[in-house]
Amino acid sequence: MKNKIGVYICHCGGNISDYVDVEKVRDAVKDIEGVEISVDTMFACADSSQKQIFNDIKEKQLDGLVVASCSPKLHYPTFSAVAERAGLNKYNYVHANIREQVSWAHSDNKLGATEKAIQAVKAAIAGVKESISLEPIKIKSQKIVAVIGAGVAGMRAAKELADLGVKVYLIEREYFVGGRVAQLDYLCRVQETGKELVTRMYEAIHKHENITLFTGAEIIEKGGSIGNFKIKLKITPRYIKKDCNEDELKKAIEVCPVEVDDDFNFNITKRKAIYKNYPSEYPQKPAIDIKNCTRCGECEKVCSSIDFNQKEEILDLTVGSILTATGFDPYRPKENEFGWGLDNVVTLPQFRRIINMCDDKLIYNGKEIKEIAYIYCVGSRQVDGENKYCSRYCCTATLYTSILTHKKYKNIHAYHFNRGIRTYGKQEVIYDEVSQLGDIFLQSYEYDPATVEKQGDKTIVKVKDILTNNTEIEVEADLVVLVTGMEPRKDNSIGDVLKIPKGRDRFYNEIHMKLRPVETVIDGITIAGACQGPKNILESVNSALSAATKSYSIVNTGELALEPIIASVNEDTCTWCGLCADACPYDAIELINKNGKDIAEINKSVCKGCGMCLPVCESDSIEMSGFTNNIIENMISAYADI
Repeated sequence: MKNKIGVYICHCGGNISDYVDVEKVRDAVKDIEGVEISVDTMFACADSSQKQIFNDIKEKQLDGLVVASCSPKLHYPTFSAVAERAGLNKYNYVHANIREQVSWAHSDNKLGATEKAIQAVKAAIAGVKESISLEPIKIKSQKIVAVIGAGVAGMRAAKELADLGVKVYLIEREYFVGGRVAQLDYLCRVQETGKELVTRMYEAIHKHENITLFTGAEIIEKGGSIGNFKIKLKITPRYIKKDCNEDELKKAIEVCPVEVDDDFNFNITKRKAIYKNYPSEYPQKPAIDIKNCTRCGECEKVCSSIDFNQKEEILDLTVGSILTATGFDPYRPKENEFGWGLDNVVTLPQFRRIINMCDDKLIYNGKEIKEIAYIYCVGSRQVDGENKYCSRYCCTATLYTSILTHKKYKNIHAYHFNRGIRTYGKQEVIYDEVSQLGDIFLQSYEYDPATVEKQGDKTIVKVKDILTNNTEIEVEADLVVLVTGMEPRKDNSIGDVLKIPKGRDRFYNEIHMKLRPVETVIDGITIAGACQGPKNILESVNSALSAATKSYSIVNTGELALEPIIASVNEDTCTWCGLCADACPYDAIELINKNGKDIAEINKSVCKGCGMCLPVCESDSIEMSGFTNNIIENMISAYADI
């Protein structure tokens, strides 16, 4: 039982004290048995207030601490850290939320808000009286990180971790590295192509002794937990021998009779069943698309490097942390969406590839292109669809593409059908440059976008332009470019294997966009790049560095200190019914047989202390450390006594 408790009640600069009589709350609890000191403070989180709490713990030898302020999600770590620095076990600190749950919720009833605040603080005091000192759970951690996805974000994260002395397994599902950036023949505002960037990054990881690259590989199973994840890796072979003859392989590609749509060029061209997307692609060895290969044998006749006897491999790996950087898919329009399906309607990614393939003249489907209509927000900011978000990069990418088109070809006229241009930050200068080139911007409301229709052999784009008082304007376009946004990967099997939660936008979801921006609720699994939402290259790299730093903090010491507030099972009263295991969202409970008796066992490294198992236990055999029945009952009694 604690008998020297410090209580600190925050004004929050008026957020609390405008609706709660803070002084009355302080006076109401100061004489409660066990309360050594009761103080009200303007900002409890301020450095000066933290110093006061620190000194009080030291000088008055406090054995319990209560802070009544804002959300514990925001400042519980702040005050628990103060307690630890002062020598008080942080689990002898209880946080009372009197801002979100009191002052903000009852701003229309100041008297009632004050009374509720008194109840909340008294309950916190009752809870801290029965609190016990807990110590973190220590487990060993493998100093290895699995990075999933060898795009720019994944390669940058792998390089950062490897430089810090961590062994990295870099796992790429495709046969070649680079992700979407490899498809870019120009990058905005830098003197480097996407292929050159990929080359530079590949060379850095290829020569690094701490990085092992797996291509054609995917995780099909995951077990274990933070510090010791057990992953099963399936590797699909290239069907090309390790020591291959490059000249013979070129001939093999030439003689292959199978042609399929080329994903690398967004299906505007064809490729062979044995393929390599571009000369400098890495690793520098072709691969055979075994799903489309007919095994006709033509390639084997001219190339001794073909080996159809190669088999799939299954590798069992153990890692301390998993960093997921699986990227995005460009939105694919639905049939007839903004004219999609017409022979002169393409997406922006396709248009980029077309520009790269055309030299002196911009030609598509045998016709020279002069009049280009860009339609923005296709697959983003949808009124009726599920993609309500802004993909952010599209406006800048489109405007920069228009600049390049003007520089490469003569007499190009461009029309930008938009619902508001979003070139944020320094990218605004790109918008200005396009305007100076004479491009015309036609803006509509979100609910009334541009339309595309075929009139004879003409393609007409119409819009009610709000910049000219809703005048209906028509443009005859040689080519319509649909500016498509980012979507989560359609093949998202890795997310299911790792059980990474998704947000309403269907991208992977971080715990908190500001406080924990790359962590997931699955301890030890971080996310980076465009798999968690639309990002440009710089933003993806920055998030990759953040995720790498977090993963490094998990594995660098070889030992992990986990949160000790977890469930525990009374082995004497437990009579395994399985209800707790069914209720657990983290698969932290399993059946074991101990001394001939079936009972539940808690995996300490997986349990998150959520408490879902407690109410379903019919024999009341499960308790939560730090939130025992005794503590909770005392807190309820404190409310009931008022």
